[in-house]
This record gives sequence, structure tokens and C-alpha cells, in this order.
Amino acid sequence: MLTRVCEKLRLGSLFLTGGLIACGMIGLRAEPVQAAEQEVDLALVLAVDISYSMDEDEQKLQRQGYMDALRSREVLEAIGKGAVGRIAVTYVEWAGQRSQDVIVPWRIIEGPESADSFVEVLSNAPIRRAFRTSISGGIDFSAALFNTGGIKAIRRVIDVSGDGPNNEGRAVTDARDEAVAQGITINGLPILLKRPGYTDISDLDGYYRDCVIGGVGAFMVQLRELQQFANVIRTKLVTEIADSDETPKNEFGRIAPLIQQAGIVAPTPRFAQAQPRVERAPANGQGRTGCLVGERMWNQRMGN
Repeated sequence: MLTRVCEKLRLGSLFLTGGLIACGMIGLRAEPVQAAEQEVDLALVLAVDISYSMDEDEQKLQRQGYMDALRSREVLEAIGKGAVGRIAVTYVEWAGQRSQDVIVPWRIIEGPESADSFVEVLSNAPIRRAFRTSISGGIDFSAALFNTGGIKAIRRVIDVSGDGPNNEGRAVTDARDEAVAQGITINGLPILLKRPGYTDISDLDGYYRDCVIGGVGAFMVQLRELQQFANVIRTKLVTEIADSDETPKNEFGRIAPLIQQAGIVAPTPRFAQAQPRVERAPANGQGRTGCLVGERMWNQRMGN
């Protein structure tokens, strides 16, 4: 997996100086590395679904939502209030079992200039789509990236967005549990914009809650309307950046003045129209959703 990650990074030709320490260790040519790891509050993989179940307009809105959020005042303030005052972010697109690509390699974001630099690279990448849905493949690929950035992070988070259940590759719970065992947190953004088709499920939010997210402080935010993209993504990023084992403090009140035991972030008037809510992973690790539902639906469609 790490070899394939490094190959995709090299093909992208978008290295950071000091980017591929782990790639050098496995014999691939890498750019010169820095002498010391860069310390950050958070290393965040934005793992974005590009399967054909999402049309091109939705893909564009999703990407624009991330670009707008990363440059927003709320996100930049949350970054600045961290112990170190900077985060590392990489943007990954995924679909089927062997369809994962690094669109923006690891970059440090610590203010408007670095955020603009990240967004510029992302905005220049073409929109693409691919077949099948392998959340497990996306998680495995994303988890391997934490070994390639030359970054020392207080927290490591994979932010998974998607509009369907896993239907290819290994079980999503196996990938999730393996990543969580490495100290990685997986958060989710289930996209529920359409009526379910032949490979979709009506309770995708429950599926993400029970089968995808996991780790310390794991949560998900639902997306149900197109006009919510920017608001929901901004809310999610600020919660991830500001999150800790404790209840977020009042200085992050624009987004999350209170996380109740039920796992709901009470919106303030600034965000009251969309009212995005943050739902935590089940406390006991046991959910109510069958986690192989996507595989079963695909096999039934194929007549297996």
C-alpha cells in the first residue's frame, strides 16, 4: 500500500520539500527531505468520494465547499487557536478498490497565504469520476499517507465523505478498526442528496455512524441539501480542527458552543439556516446497521 501511495505522489509532481520520507525508505526516488519533522496540531486527510453515483455538478459543489471552508475565517481562527497553530492537510479522491489519488499532497496551513496556496492547487485539478465504491480502500490508502509527510502530528484524522456504502474491497469495518488501532480517528460526511438507487441505502447516515467512523472523538455530519455543502463542510472542518477529548471551549462558539451527550452541536444564529449537526460514534462501539449491506446489494445485482 505504501509503495502505491508513493508512486501516485510521484506521478502528481506536487511534492512538498521534505515530503516523502517513507518513500525514500522503500527505495523510491524522493525529493530532498527536511532534517526534522514539522510539528502540527492536526494531520488531516480529506478523503473525497468521486464515484459515478455523484454527478459532476455535485462533485464541483463538494470541491468548492472544501476550498471555501479552508479559506474561511472560522477555519483559520480554529487553526490559530491550536497549541502549535498550524495543521497539515492532504486532499485525496477515491472510488473503487484501486482508485485512489492524491490531488494535493501534504501542505502546512497556518494562515491565509498557506490556505490560498492549498486551494490554488486543488482548484487547478480536473474533476473526475470513477467506478464502484470502496470506502475500505480509501481508508487504507489514507492511513498510509500519515507515513509519507515528514509531519509530527498531535492528532491524525481521516475525513471520509461519500454517498454510498462500501461495495468493493475488504470490509469497511476491518479497514476502520485497523486505522483506529494505529491511533487514527475517522470522521464521516455522508451525502444524502438523492433517493436511493440500486446500490444505495436509505439510512446512509446510520451506516456511516455504525460502520465507517471510529477512534477518539469520532463524529459525522450529514449533508441532505445541495445548498448546505459550504456550511456543512465548514462546520465539519472547524469541529475537527478544534476537537479534543474535552468539550470545545467557548472561543469556538461560532460553530460548536456545546456538544451534548447526544452528540448534537447546537448551531448559533450565524449557521441556523442549515443547522448542520455533529453526531458522535456509538459509545460502546456497537451500532445497529449491517456493515456488509453494500456488498450484498452489489452481489444481488450481479446475480451472485
